[in-house]
Amino acid sequence: MSKIIWSKIDEAPALATYSLLPIVNAFTRAAGVEVVTSDISLAGRVLAAMGKAEDELSKLGEVVLESDGNIIKLPNISASIGQLKDCIAELQGQGYDIPDFPENPANADEEAIRAKYNGCLGSAVNPVLREGNSDRRAAVAVKKFAQKNPHRLRAFPENPKSYVAHMEGNGDFYGNEKSVTSDKEQKVTIALNGAELTNIDAITGEILDGTYMSVKSLRTFYEKTIADAKSNNVLWSLHLKATMMKISDPIMFGHGFEVFFAEVFAKHSDTLASLNVDPSLGMSDLEKKIAGHANEAEIKADFLSALESDSPKLAMVDSDKGTTNFNASNDVIIDASMPVVVREGGKQWDRTGGALECVAVIPDSTYGMFHAEMVADCVKNGQYDVSTMGAMQNIGLMAQKAEEYGSHPTTFELAEAGTVTVTTEDGTCLMSFECEAGDIWRMSRTKDIPIKDWVRLTVERTKLEGIPAIFWLDANRAHDVEIKKKVDAYLADLDTDGLDIQFMNVTDATRFTNARTREGKNTIAVTGNVLRDHLTDMYPILELGTSAKMLSIVPLIAGGGLYETGAGGSAPKHVDQFLREGHLRWDSLGEFLALAESLRFIGQKNNDAKLQAVTDGLDAANNGYLDNNKAPSRKCGENDNKASHFFLAQYWANALASQTGDSELAEKFAPVAKSLIDNEAKILAELQEIEGSLVDLGGYFKPDDAKAESAMRPSSTLNDIINNI
Repeated sequence: MSKIIWSKIDEAPALATYSLLPIVNAFTRAAGVEVVTSDISLAGRVLAAMGKAEDELSKLGEVVLESDGNIIKLPNISASIGQLKDCIAELQGQGYDIPDFPENPANADEEAIRAKYNGCLGSAVNPVLREGNSDRRAAVAVKKFAQKNPHRLRAFPENPKSYVAHMEGNGDFYGNEKSVTSDKEQKVTIALNGAELTNIDAITGEILDGTYMSVKSLRTFYEKTIADAKSNNVLWSLHLKATMMKISDPIMFGHGFEVFFAEVFAKHSDTLASLNVDPSLGMSDLEKKIAGHANEAEIKADFLSALESDSPKLAMVDSDKGTTNFNASNDVIIDASMPVVVREGGKQWDRTGGALECVAVIPDSTYGMFHAEMVADCVKNGQYDVSTMGAMQNIGLMAQKAEEYGSHPTTFELAEAGTVTVTTEDGTCLMSFECEAGDIWRMSRTKDIPIKDWVRLTVERTKLEGIPAIFWLDANRAHDVEIKKKVDAYLADLDTDGLDIQFMNVTDATRFTNARTREGKNTIAVTGNVLRDHLTDMYPILELGTSAKMLSIVPLIAGGGLYETGAGGSAPKHVDQFLREGHLRWDSLGEFLALAESLRFIGQKNNDAKLQAVTDGLDAANNGYLDNNKAPSRKCGENDNKASHFFLAQYWANALASQTGDSELAEKFAPVAKSLIDNEAKILAELQEIEGSLVDLGGYFKPDDAKAESAMRPSSTLNDIINNI
């Protein structure tokens, strides 16, 4: 029997799995395919790190190196320190004997514990599994559905004031970057004033980038944007990705927190220092640490007073709860938050819940230029028309920890001023940087084999699509110059006759893509890892309403396939609603589409009529799901995620009963289809019984399986039909 590995992860998609997976297995087993789970959730990774569970992530790291590896990866938590601490506390409350998170390790034992927990922070999963480059696009049926049923994009106001601010000059990662290509296998040492920070084993042809963020320039930039926001009478909001960039971006977040509330931090500096308050952990952590202190009330009052003063208004995460942009570094994730700014006509929400225009503050211009142009384009040309806009497809360079998202082990907050050097074992200095204490220095790496595969995949998709492909490479960025040398060489080895392949910097590529999008034309954006992440949320959210509906295929270099199911940035809000109301609005269409591609991959290696029929049946079910608009409603009391799974099963069974290619399958699923159709009203009524009720899952990060399954499979009629297939 062939095997598909379905990742057990976190939050809303994890809850949906309790309902969906029994249905999936009931159908795929009929074609000799079993779908098994692998726990790579945050809780699972924490327990594995502490020796309390199997290390499933490492096992999957071996599967992606196999020629027939086949994994469906749902979105997982890229944990901040705050989330990790909450997860640890929950697991301790469930009886697991694991230590507290040592925020400030005081001895060797605590250092060792911290090192184990550090492996659970940030983008811990993706670098292990992404042993291939990314092919992300909307399925034709999904795009057509969005055009026929356009979601709402709010118009930009007349004379709009919204804009994006990013750093310029030599202060940020973009401006300070240097890049070299290693000419051989060699040990490379990173040192500060001669003291080693770490070393790496570089390989032949590998691109090494070094750069730093000047904290002095960063704080000056924050001060300027705060003053600009005040003078322009717009909201001030900070957009980072402290989940993926788990070292650099929390530090940048902390500096923003300090600068915005500079007077409060200065007034209470002694108290906050005595309580080990770390601004990079945000207001929520600060409130926990001052709880019970003699100055607690005064400190809280001063923060509130600062919000109510004549300073610029601060964007809110949740106006109803009084949660600001600075609550926690993981609350505002740029690739989810910036599409909302564009979607809402350049607006965010203030303390009263009012939608106001904003200055979106994105320190690093490497990707800040993209978001700046996205907002500027709408300021100039108005909002997009979902019913006619074209599509952005993306080929993303991400294999083997390519680019910035693989930089965590080589990112440092410098303890002192001086010279950072990158030196080979024979004493050759590849790069050097003059930095100040507190600056954020990082190295990122891009290996040669992923680049070659990236170029191959680009040519392959460009031939299939017959549309322009644009390499987003900037002649003024050191890394891109090294990348382009390789791209030029590998393109010369491939048949590109008749293909429209161009090179543009970020701003020009954004303008080119947007102009075609407004004309209803499709474009392939060929980008590095970080830009891939930003583009494949921004454009799908505008085009489709969500990035979760994108096909996200990772053809693994070893020959297998990794099928990702979209973004989970809104997953926490979905869980909150489910716990309050028993209504899960998560749309599993991404899982449906990924499963179809995963089955197709098996079919390419096994000429099997049953497998073909089951795959074709799922394609038909996915089309029926879209054509009949069976996506979950956002409102309690209407059909939710559980009902959407029922309709998928009904359409899938009906397709199998109706097909003529395999009579055994038709005979097997004919009574299933009839039962699902005949009992539709009864099943939907049973699924509704949980609506409007509080739900106890027994845990947020690690739900009780029995409780979660009961909540997500409340229809005994549907369960009996599925269990008896």
